[in-house]
Amino acid sequence: MGLLDGKVALITGGSRGQGRAHAVTSAREGADIIIIDTLEQIGTVQYPMAQQADFDETVKQVEALDRRIIAVNGDVRKQADLDRAVQQGIAEFGKIDILIANAGIFSLSPAHEMTDEMWDDMIAVNLTGIWKSAKAVLPHMMENGGGSIVITSSINGLEPGENYVHYCAAKFGAVGVMKTLALEYAKHGIRVNAIHPGAILTPMTSWQGAWDMMSGKPAGEGTEADMLEAGYSFHALKGNGFLSPQRIADTGLYLNSDLASSVTGVSIPVDAGHLLQPGYNPNPVK
Repeated sequence: MGLLDGKVALITGGSRGQGRAHAVTSAREGADIIIIDTLEQIGTVQYPMAQQADFDETVKQVEALDRRIIAVNGDVRKQADLDRAVQQGIAEFGKIDILIANAGIFSLSPAHEMTDEMWDDMIAVNLTGIWKSAKAVLPHMMENGGGSIVITSSINGLEPGENYVHYCAAKFGAVGVMKTLALEYAKHGIRVNAIHPGAILTPMTSWQGAWDMMSGKPAGEGTEADMLEAGYSFHALKGNGFLSPQRIADTGLYLNSDLASSVTGVSIPVDAGHLLQPGYNPNPVK
């Protein structure tokens, strides 16, 4: 018996990283899966975004668990794409019980140098995309008498971060969306919660700009090894450097299961004690 037997989960940004971990974990626990992700490279994003091979690998891993999956090429900035994913899912599987609003991007710039395009893309994907994703599933969940929505915020939805004001704005905003949806739709039996990941190793977090930021080295001189070493100082808990996406998927599984049937409107940091620290940990215990 799985924790999500008989459920159907829609996961945005589901082709790789945390999204893939959510898809595979949900499938392992008995759910059929719908993923939506874009194959379009957003111009202000400085690392390669999802490729067809990422979709194919997630499909392969879910099907290896003997679960069904629909993979949709679509953009959370476009309501029509999200509505199409929901329609396909309902047509194929009959319902959608779970939304994991996971899609996100990241970029770096001092606030006074940030372009309008960087700000607009970030807010459109990381904040407005959550609302549009919820908008796509809420009527169906209301008709069905309930559901679970899990929103991916960030530690930077609870604390600031230097050189990414747009990201922090979106992730703080995600908490407001979560709490408002939780209140507004509680009467329909729909639970809404947020996860706040710490430093998680994914394609979004491992690229030259992130290596430089985490290592403190000049632009272009940081390495992935530098970043991974610095991850131990980001977290307080012994042995925890950059975390696996599986840690976030485990929390999503809890929130989407009957184990959390009376839990709604909450933020759960999965940060290995980062928020316990007054900033950077200069003496990490490995």
